[in-house]
Amino acid sequence: MAIRDILKMGDPRLLRMAQAVHLEGFDSDALHLLVSDLLDTMLAANGAGLAAPQIGVDLQVVVFGSRDSNPRYPERPLVPPTVLINPVITPLTTDGAVVGDMAEELDWEGCLSVPGLRAKVPRWSHIRYTGFDQYGDRIDRAVHGFHARVVQHECDHLWGKLYPMRVRDFTQFGYTEVLFPEIAP
Repeated sequence: MAIRDILKMGDPRLLRMAQAVHLEGFDSDALHLLVSDLLDTMLAANGAGLAAPQIGVDLQVVVFGSRDSNPRYPERPLVPPTVLINPVITPLTTDGAVVGDMAEELDWEGCLSVPGLRAKVPRWSHIRYTGFDQYGDRIDRAVHGFHARVVQHECDHLWGKLYPMRVRDFTQFGYTEVLFPEIAP
Protein backbone atom coordinates (compact mmCIF):
# COMPACT_ATOMS: atom_id res chain seq x y z
CA MET A 1 0.00 0.00 0.00
CA ALA A 2 2.19 2.73 -1.37
CA ILE A 3 2.25 5.45 -3.96
CA ARG A 4 4.73 4.32 -6.59
CA ASP A 5 6.74 6.31 -9.12
CA ILE A 6 5.10 6.38 -12.55
CA LEU A 7 7.43 5.66 -15.46
CA LYS A 8 7.54 8.34 -18.15
CA MET A 9 7.59 8.04 -21.93
CA GLY A 10 11.14 7.23 -23.01
CA ASP A 11 11.60 4.54 -20.36
CA PRO A 12 12.10 1.28 -22.30
CA ARG A 13 10.09 -0.69 -19.71
CA LEU A 14 6.94 0.97 -21.08
CA LEU A 15 7.54 -0.66 -24.47
CA ARG A 16 7.62 -4.29 -23.27
CA MET A 17 4.87 -6.86 -23.60
CA ALA A 18 3.60 -7.60 -20.08
CA GLN A 19 3.43 -11.18 -18.86
CA ALA A 20 0.15 -12.91 -18.05
CA VAL A 21 -0.72 -13.56 -14.42
CA HIS A 22 -0.72 -17.34 -13.92
CA LEU A 23 -3.43 -19.19 -12.06
CA GLU A 24 -1.36 -19.56 -8.89
CA GLY A 25 -0.85 -15.78 -8.82
CA PHE A 26 -4.54 -14.95 -8.28
CA ASP A 27 -5.75 -14.08 -4.79
CA SER A 28 -2.14 -13.95 -3.57
CA ASP A 29 -0.60 -11.47 -1.16
CA ALA A 30 1.74 -10.24 -3.92
CA LEU A 31 -1.13 -9.56 -6.33
CA HIS A 32 -3.25 -7.83 -3.68
CA LEU A 33 -0.28 -5.62 -2.77
CA LEU A 34 0.27 -4.74 -6.44
CA VAL A 35 -3.41 -3.86 -6.89
CA SER A 36 -3.35 -1.74 -3.74
CA ASP A 37 -0.25 0.12 -4.96
CA LEU A 38 -1.83 0.68 -8.39
CA LEU A 39 -5.02 2.06 -6.84
CA ASP A 40 -3.14 4.30 -4.39
CA THR A 41 -0.88 5.61 -7.16
CA MET A 42 -3.78 6.19 -9.59
CA LEU A 43 -5.75 8.06 -6.94
CA ALA A 44 -2.78 10.22 -5.90
CA ALA A 45 -2.16 11.20 -9.54
CA ASN A 46 -5.87 11.78 -10.36
CA GLY A 47 -5.64 9.10 -13.03
CA ALA A 48 -8.57 7.54 -14.84
CA GLY A 49 -6.62 4.28 -14.87
CA LEU A 50 -3.16 2.79 -14.37
CA ALA A 51 -1.38 -0.28 -15.70
CA ALA A 52 1.23 -2.33 -13.87
CA PRO A 53 3.93 -1.59 -16.50
CA GLN A 54 3.56 2.11 -15.67
CA ILE A 55 5.02 1.40 -12.24
CA GLY A 56 7.65 -0.98 -13.61
CA VAL A 57 5.79 -4.25 -12.97
CA ASP A 58 5.78 -6.52 -16.02
CA LEU A 59 2.35 -8.12 -15.47
CA GLN A 60 -1.00 -7.87 -17.28
CA VAL A 61 -2.80 -5.96 -14.53
CA VAL A 62 -4.73 -2.71 -14.95
CA VAL A 63 -6.96 -0.70 -12.66
CA PHE A 64 -9.40 1.97 -13.78
CA GLY A 65 -12.54 3.82 -12.78
CA SER A 66 -13.79 5.56 -9.69
CA ARG A 67 -16.92 6.27 -7.71
CA ASP A 68 -16.14 10.01 -7.95
CA SER A 69 -15.68 12.42 -10.84
CA ASN A 70 -12.09 12.61 -12.11
CA PRO A 71 -10.58 16.13 -12.02
CA ARG A 72 -8.61 15.39 -15.20
CA TYR A 73 -11.82 14.39 -17.03
CA PRO A 74 -14.54 16.35 -15.19
CA GLU A 75 -17.17 16.14 -17.94
CA ARG A 76 -16.81 12.39 -18.54
CA PRO A 77 -19.20 9.77 -17.18
CA LEU A 78 -18.11 7.63 -14.28
CA VAL A 79 -16.44 4.32 -15.06
CA PRO A 80 -16.96 1.64 -12.39
CA PRO A 81 -13.86 0.87 -10.30
CA THR A 82 -12.31 -2.22 -11.88
CA VAL A 83 -9.28 -4.46 -11.50
CA LEU A 84 -8.69 -6.25 -14.81
CA ILE A 85 -6.12 -9.00 -15.25
CA ASN A 86 -5.11 -10.83 -18.45
CA PRO A 87 -7.56 -8.80 -20.55
CA VAL A 88 -8.86 -9.57 -24.01
CA ILE A 89 -10.56 -6.79 -25.99
CA THR A 90 -12.96 -7.45 -28.86
CA PRO A 91 -14.41 -4.59 -30.93
CA LEU A 92 -18.19 -4.62 -31.34
CA THR A 93 -20.77 -2.91 -33.50
CA THR A 94 -23.32 -0.70 -31.77
CA ASP A 95 -25.71 -3.66 -31.61
CA GLY A 96 -23.09 -5.88 -29.94
CA ALA A 97 -22.11 -7.99 -32.96
CA VAL A 98 -18.48 -8.80 -33.63
CA VAL A 99 -17.35 -7.74 -37.09
CA GLY A 100 -14.06 -7.26 -38.91
CA ASP A 101 -14.21 -3.53 -39.72
CA MET A 102 -15.15 -1.51 -36.65
CA ALA A 103 -16.16 2.11 -36.30
CA GLU A 104 -13.75 4.30 -34.40
CA GLU A 105 -14.24 7.47 -32.39
CA LEU A 106 -11.69 10.23 -32.16
CA ASP A 107 -11.39 11.89 -28.74
CA TRP A 108 -8.91 13.51 -26.39
CA GLU A 109 -6.63 11.40 -24.19
CA GLY A 110 -3.88 12.05 -21.71
CA CYS A 111 -1.63 9.70 -19.80
CA LEU A 112 0.18 9.69 -16.48
CA SER A 113 3.26 8.40 -18.34
CA VAL A 114 3.07 11.30 -20.80
CA PRO A 115 2.41 14.17 -18.38
CA GLY A 116 1.22 17.56 -19.55
CA LEU A 117 0.19 16.44 -23.04
CA ARG A 118 -3.09 15.45 -24.70
CA ALA A 119 -4.03 14.29 -28.19
CA LYS A 120 -7.03 13.14 -30.17
CA VAL A 121 -6.71 9.38 -30.39
CA PRO A 122 -8.81 6.94 -32.46
CA ARG A 123 -10.38 4.10 -30.46
CA TRP A 124 -13.12 1.57 -31.07
CA SER A 125 -16.37 3.05 -29.80
CA HIS A 126 -17.87 -0.26 -28.58
CA ILE A 127 -15.90 -3.15 -27.11
CA ARG A 128 -16.27 -6.30 -25.11
CA TYR A 129 -13.55 -6.93 -22.58
CA THR A 130 -12.92 -10.11 -20.68
CA GLY A 131 -10.40 -11.09 -18.07
CA PHE A 132 -10.25 -11.67 -14.34
CA ASP A 133 -10.28 -9.69 -11.11
CA GLN A 134 -7.60 -10.14 -8.47
CA TYR A 135 -9.47 -13.09 -6.95
CA GLY A 136 -9.58 -14.97 -10.25
CA ASP A 137 -13.28 -14.26 -10.85
CA ARG A 138 -14.19 -13.81 -14.51
CA ILE A 139 -15.06 -10.37 -15.90
CA ASP A 140 -17.05 -10.06 -19.13
CA ARG A 141 -18.42 -6.62 -20.08
CA ALA A 142 -19.66 -4.90 -23.22
CA VAL A 143 -19.09 -1.13 -22.96
CA HIS A 144 -18.95 1.98 -25.10
CA GLY A 145 -17.82 5.60 -25.05
CA PHE A 146 -15.43 6.83 -22.38
CA HIS A 147 -15.47 3.48 -20.54
CA ALA A 148 -14.34 1.70 -23.74
CA ARG A 149 -11.65 4.35 -24.32
CA VAL A 150 -10.22 3.99 -20.81
CA VAL A 151 -10.04 0.20 -21.08
CA GLN A 152 -8.31 0.33 -24.47
CA HIS A 153 -5.85 2.98 -23.28
CA GLU A 154 -4.85 1.04 -20.16
CA CYS A 155 -4.61 -2.28 -21.98
CA ASP A 156 -2.34 -0.67 -24.58
CA HIS A 157 0.21 -0.31 -21.75
CA LEU A 158 0.21 -4.10 -21.41
CA TRP A 159 1.20 -4.41 -25.06
CA GLY A 160 3.96 -1.79 -25.01
CA LYS A 161 1.96 1.03 -26.60
CA LEU A 162 1.57 4.62 -25.49
CA TYR A 163 -1.22 6.78 -26.89
CA PRO A 164 1.12 9.02 -28.98
CA MET A 165 1.86 5.88 -31.04
CA ARG A 166 -1.81 5.90 -32.10
CA VAL A 167 -2.07 9.61 -32.97
CA ARG A 168 -2.82 10.16 -36.65
CA ASP A 169 -3.08 13.96 -36.76
CA PHE A 170 -0.33 15.74 -34.86
CA THR A 171 -2.10 19.09 -35.26
CA GLN A 172 -4.36 17.70 -32.51
CA PHE A 173 -1.56 16.90 -30.06
CA GLY A 174 -0.21 19.37 -27.55
CA TYR A 175 0.35 20.61 -24.04
CA THR A 176 -2.60 20.48 -21.68
CA GLU A 177 -2.23 24.10 -20.56
CA VAL A 178 -2.56 25.24 -24.17
CA LEU A 179 -5.34 22.87 -25.24
CA PHE A 180 -7.33 22.84 -21.97
CA PRO A 181 -6.28 25.78 -19.77
CA GLU A 182 -9.32 25.21 -17.52
CA ILE A 183 -8.04 21.79 -16.35
CA ALA A 184 -4.27 22.27 -16.52
CA PRO A 185 -2.52 21.58 -13.20
